[in-house]
Amino acid sequence: MINVRIIVMLRSFFVSLSSSSWAQQTFSRWGIVKRLASRFIAGENSGDAIQAVRRLNERGIQATLDHLGENTTTLDEANRAVDEVFHILAEIDRSGVRANVSIKLSQIGLILDQEVCSKNLKKILSKAGELGNFIRIDMEGSSLTEKTLALFFEARESQFDNCGVVIQSYLYRSQADIQRILSIHGKVRLCKGAYQEPPEIAYPRKRDVDENYERLAEQLLDGAFSAGLPRLSGDDCIPPLPAYATHDENLIKKICASADSRGLPKNALEFQMLYGIRRDLQDQLAANGYPVRVYVPYGTHWFPYFMRRLGERPANVWFLMSNFFRR
Repeated sequence: MINVRIIVMLRSFFVSLSSSSWAQQTFSRWGIVKRLASRFIAGENSGDAIQAVRRLNERGIQATLDHLGENTTTLDEANRAVDEVFHILAEIDRSGVRANVSIKLSQIGLILDQEVCSKNLKKILSKAGELGNFIRIDMEGSSLTEKTLALFFEARESQFDNCGVVIQSYLYRSQADIQRILSIHGKVRLCKGAYQEPPEIAYPRKRDVDENYERLAEQLLDGAFSAGLPRLSGDDCIPPLPAYATHDENLIKKICASADSRGLPKNALEFQMLYGIRRDLQDQLAANGYPVRVYVPYGTHWFPYFMRRLGERPANVWFLMSNFFRR
């Protein structure tokens, strides 16, 4: 019981730090914190990010780029965030690297004005469409889940097919959300979830989150099978229907076996991992013929992202430290 309480306290501690401006201003200046975080952040500008993607591509791995930042407080900040997405899309096109882009809707105005955010999202999707690229809409805290999904479906109804959305397995609602997304052949990245949520809406125990992840993974495989193959674009920018964000080897083995039992080809699904974590597993999956995409964050607003990685599970403190020294 004591251990469980300590884990809950540590999780709450790291998640609270992720949204604390004083913590960001204080700890982000510490050399050891910045040095450790640098293993998991591609850099502070788009040039650093493109170089990181190029190195991934040389290993046969694709990427999704994310300019870090969220919860913008002014329309000017939201507009600058949109400009940065335009910039990184142009850089991807110019450099020829194999990557798409992930965005958070709170970064482009969702908290300020939902209508403004909708317009900004459509601007981004239009630009991505012109360049033959794809936008993944990240999921944030549960207070924004319904609004995020509403804007995703609104974009699809506006004939923007070059977008997908993230679903979190720790939320009870996720099975119903996936079913609705699959009904329009929407593209889902399945992750476990990294925000502090109450037990009324989210599984509090890691074991339950993992078990629900397995159920949702099966649901997505059924959706890929029923969608009819081939529905694969063959374009490195456009991910397959189900994308699984996990570093859990046992879970990955189960997903691979389940896909194989359905007769799905390896390129009917995609595994996604975080930059700087389990490079060995990334290379192994790519060598075995599975599409692998690495989430590559960059920018000066790295502290909240880094704290959430620690807060997902306090064991990640050791996990990240061990990965820092992994070849």
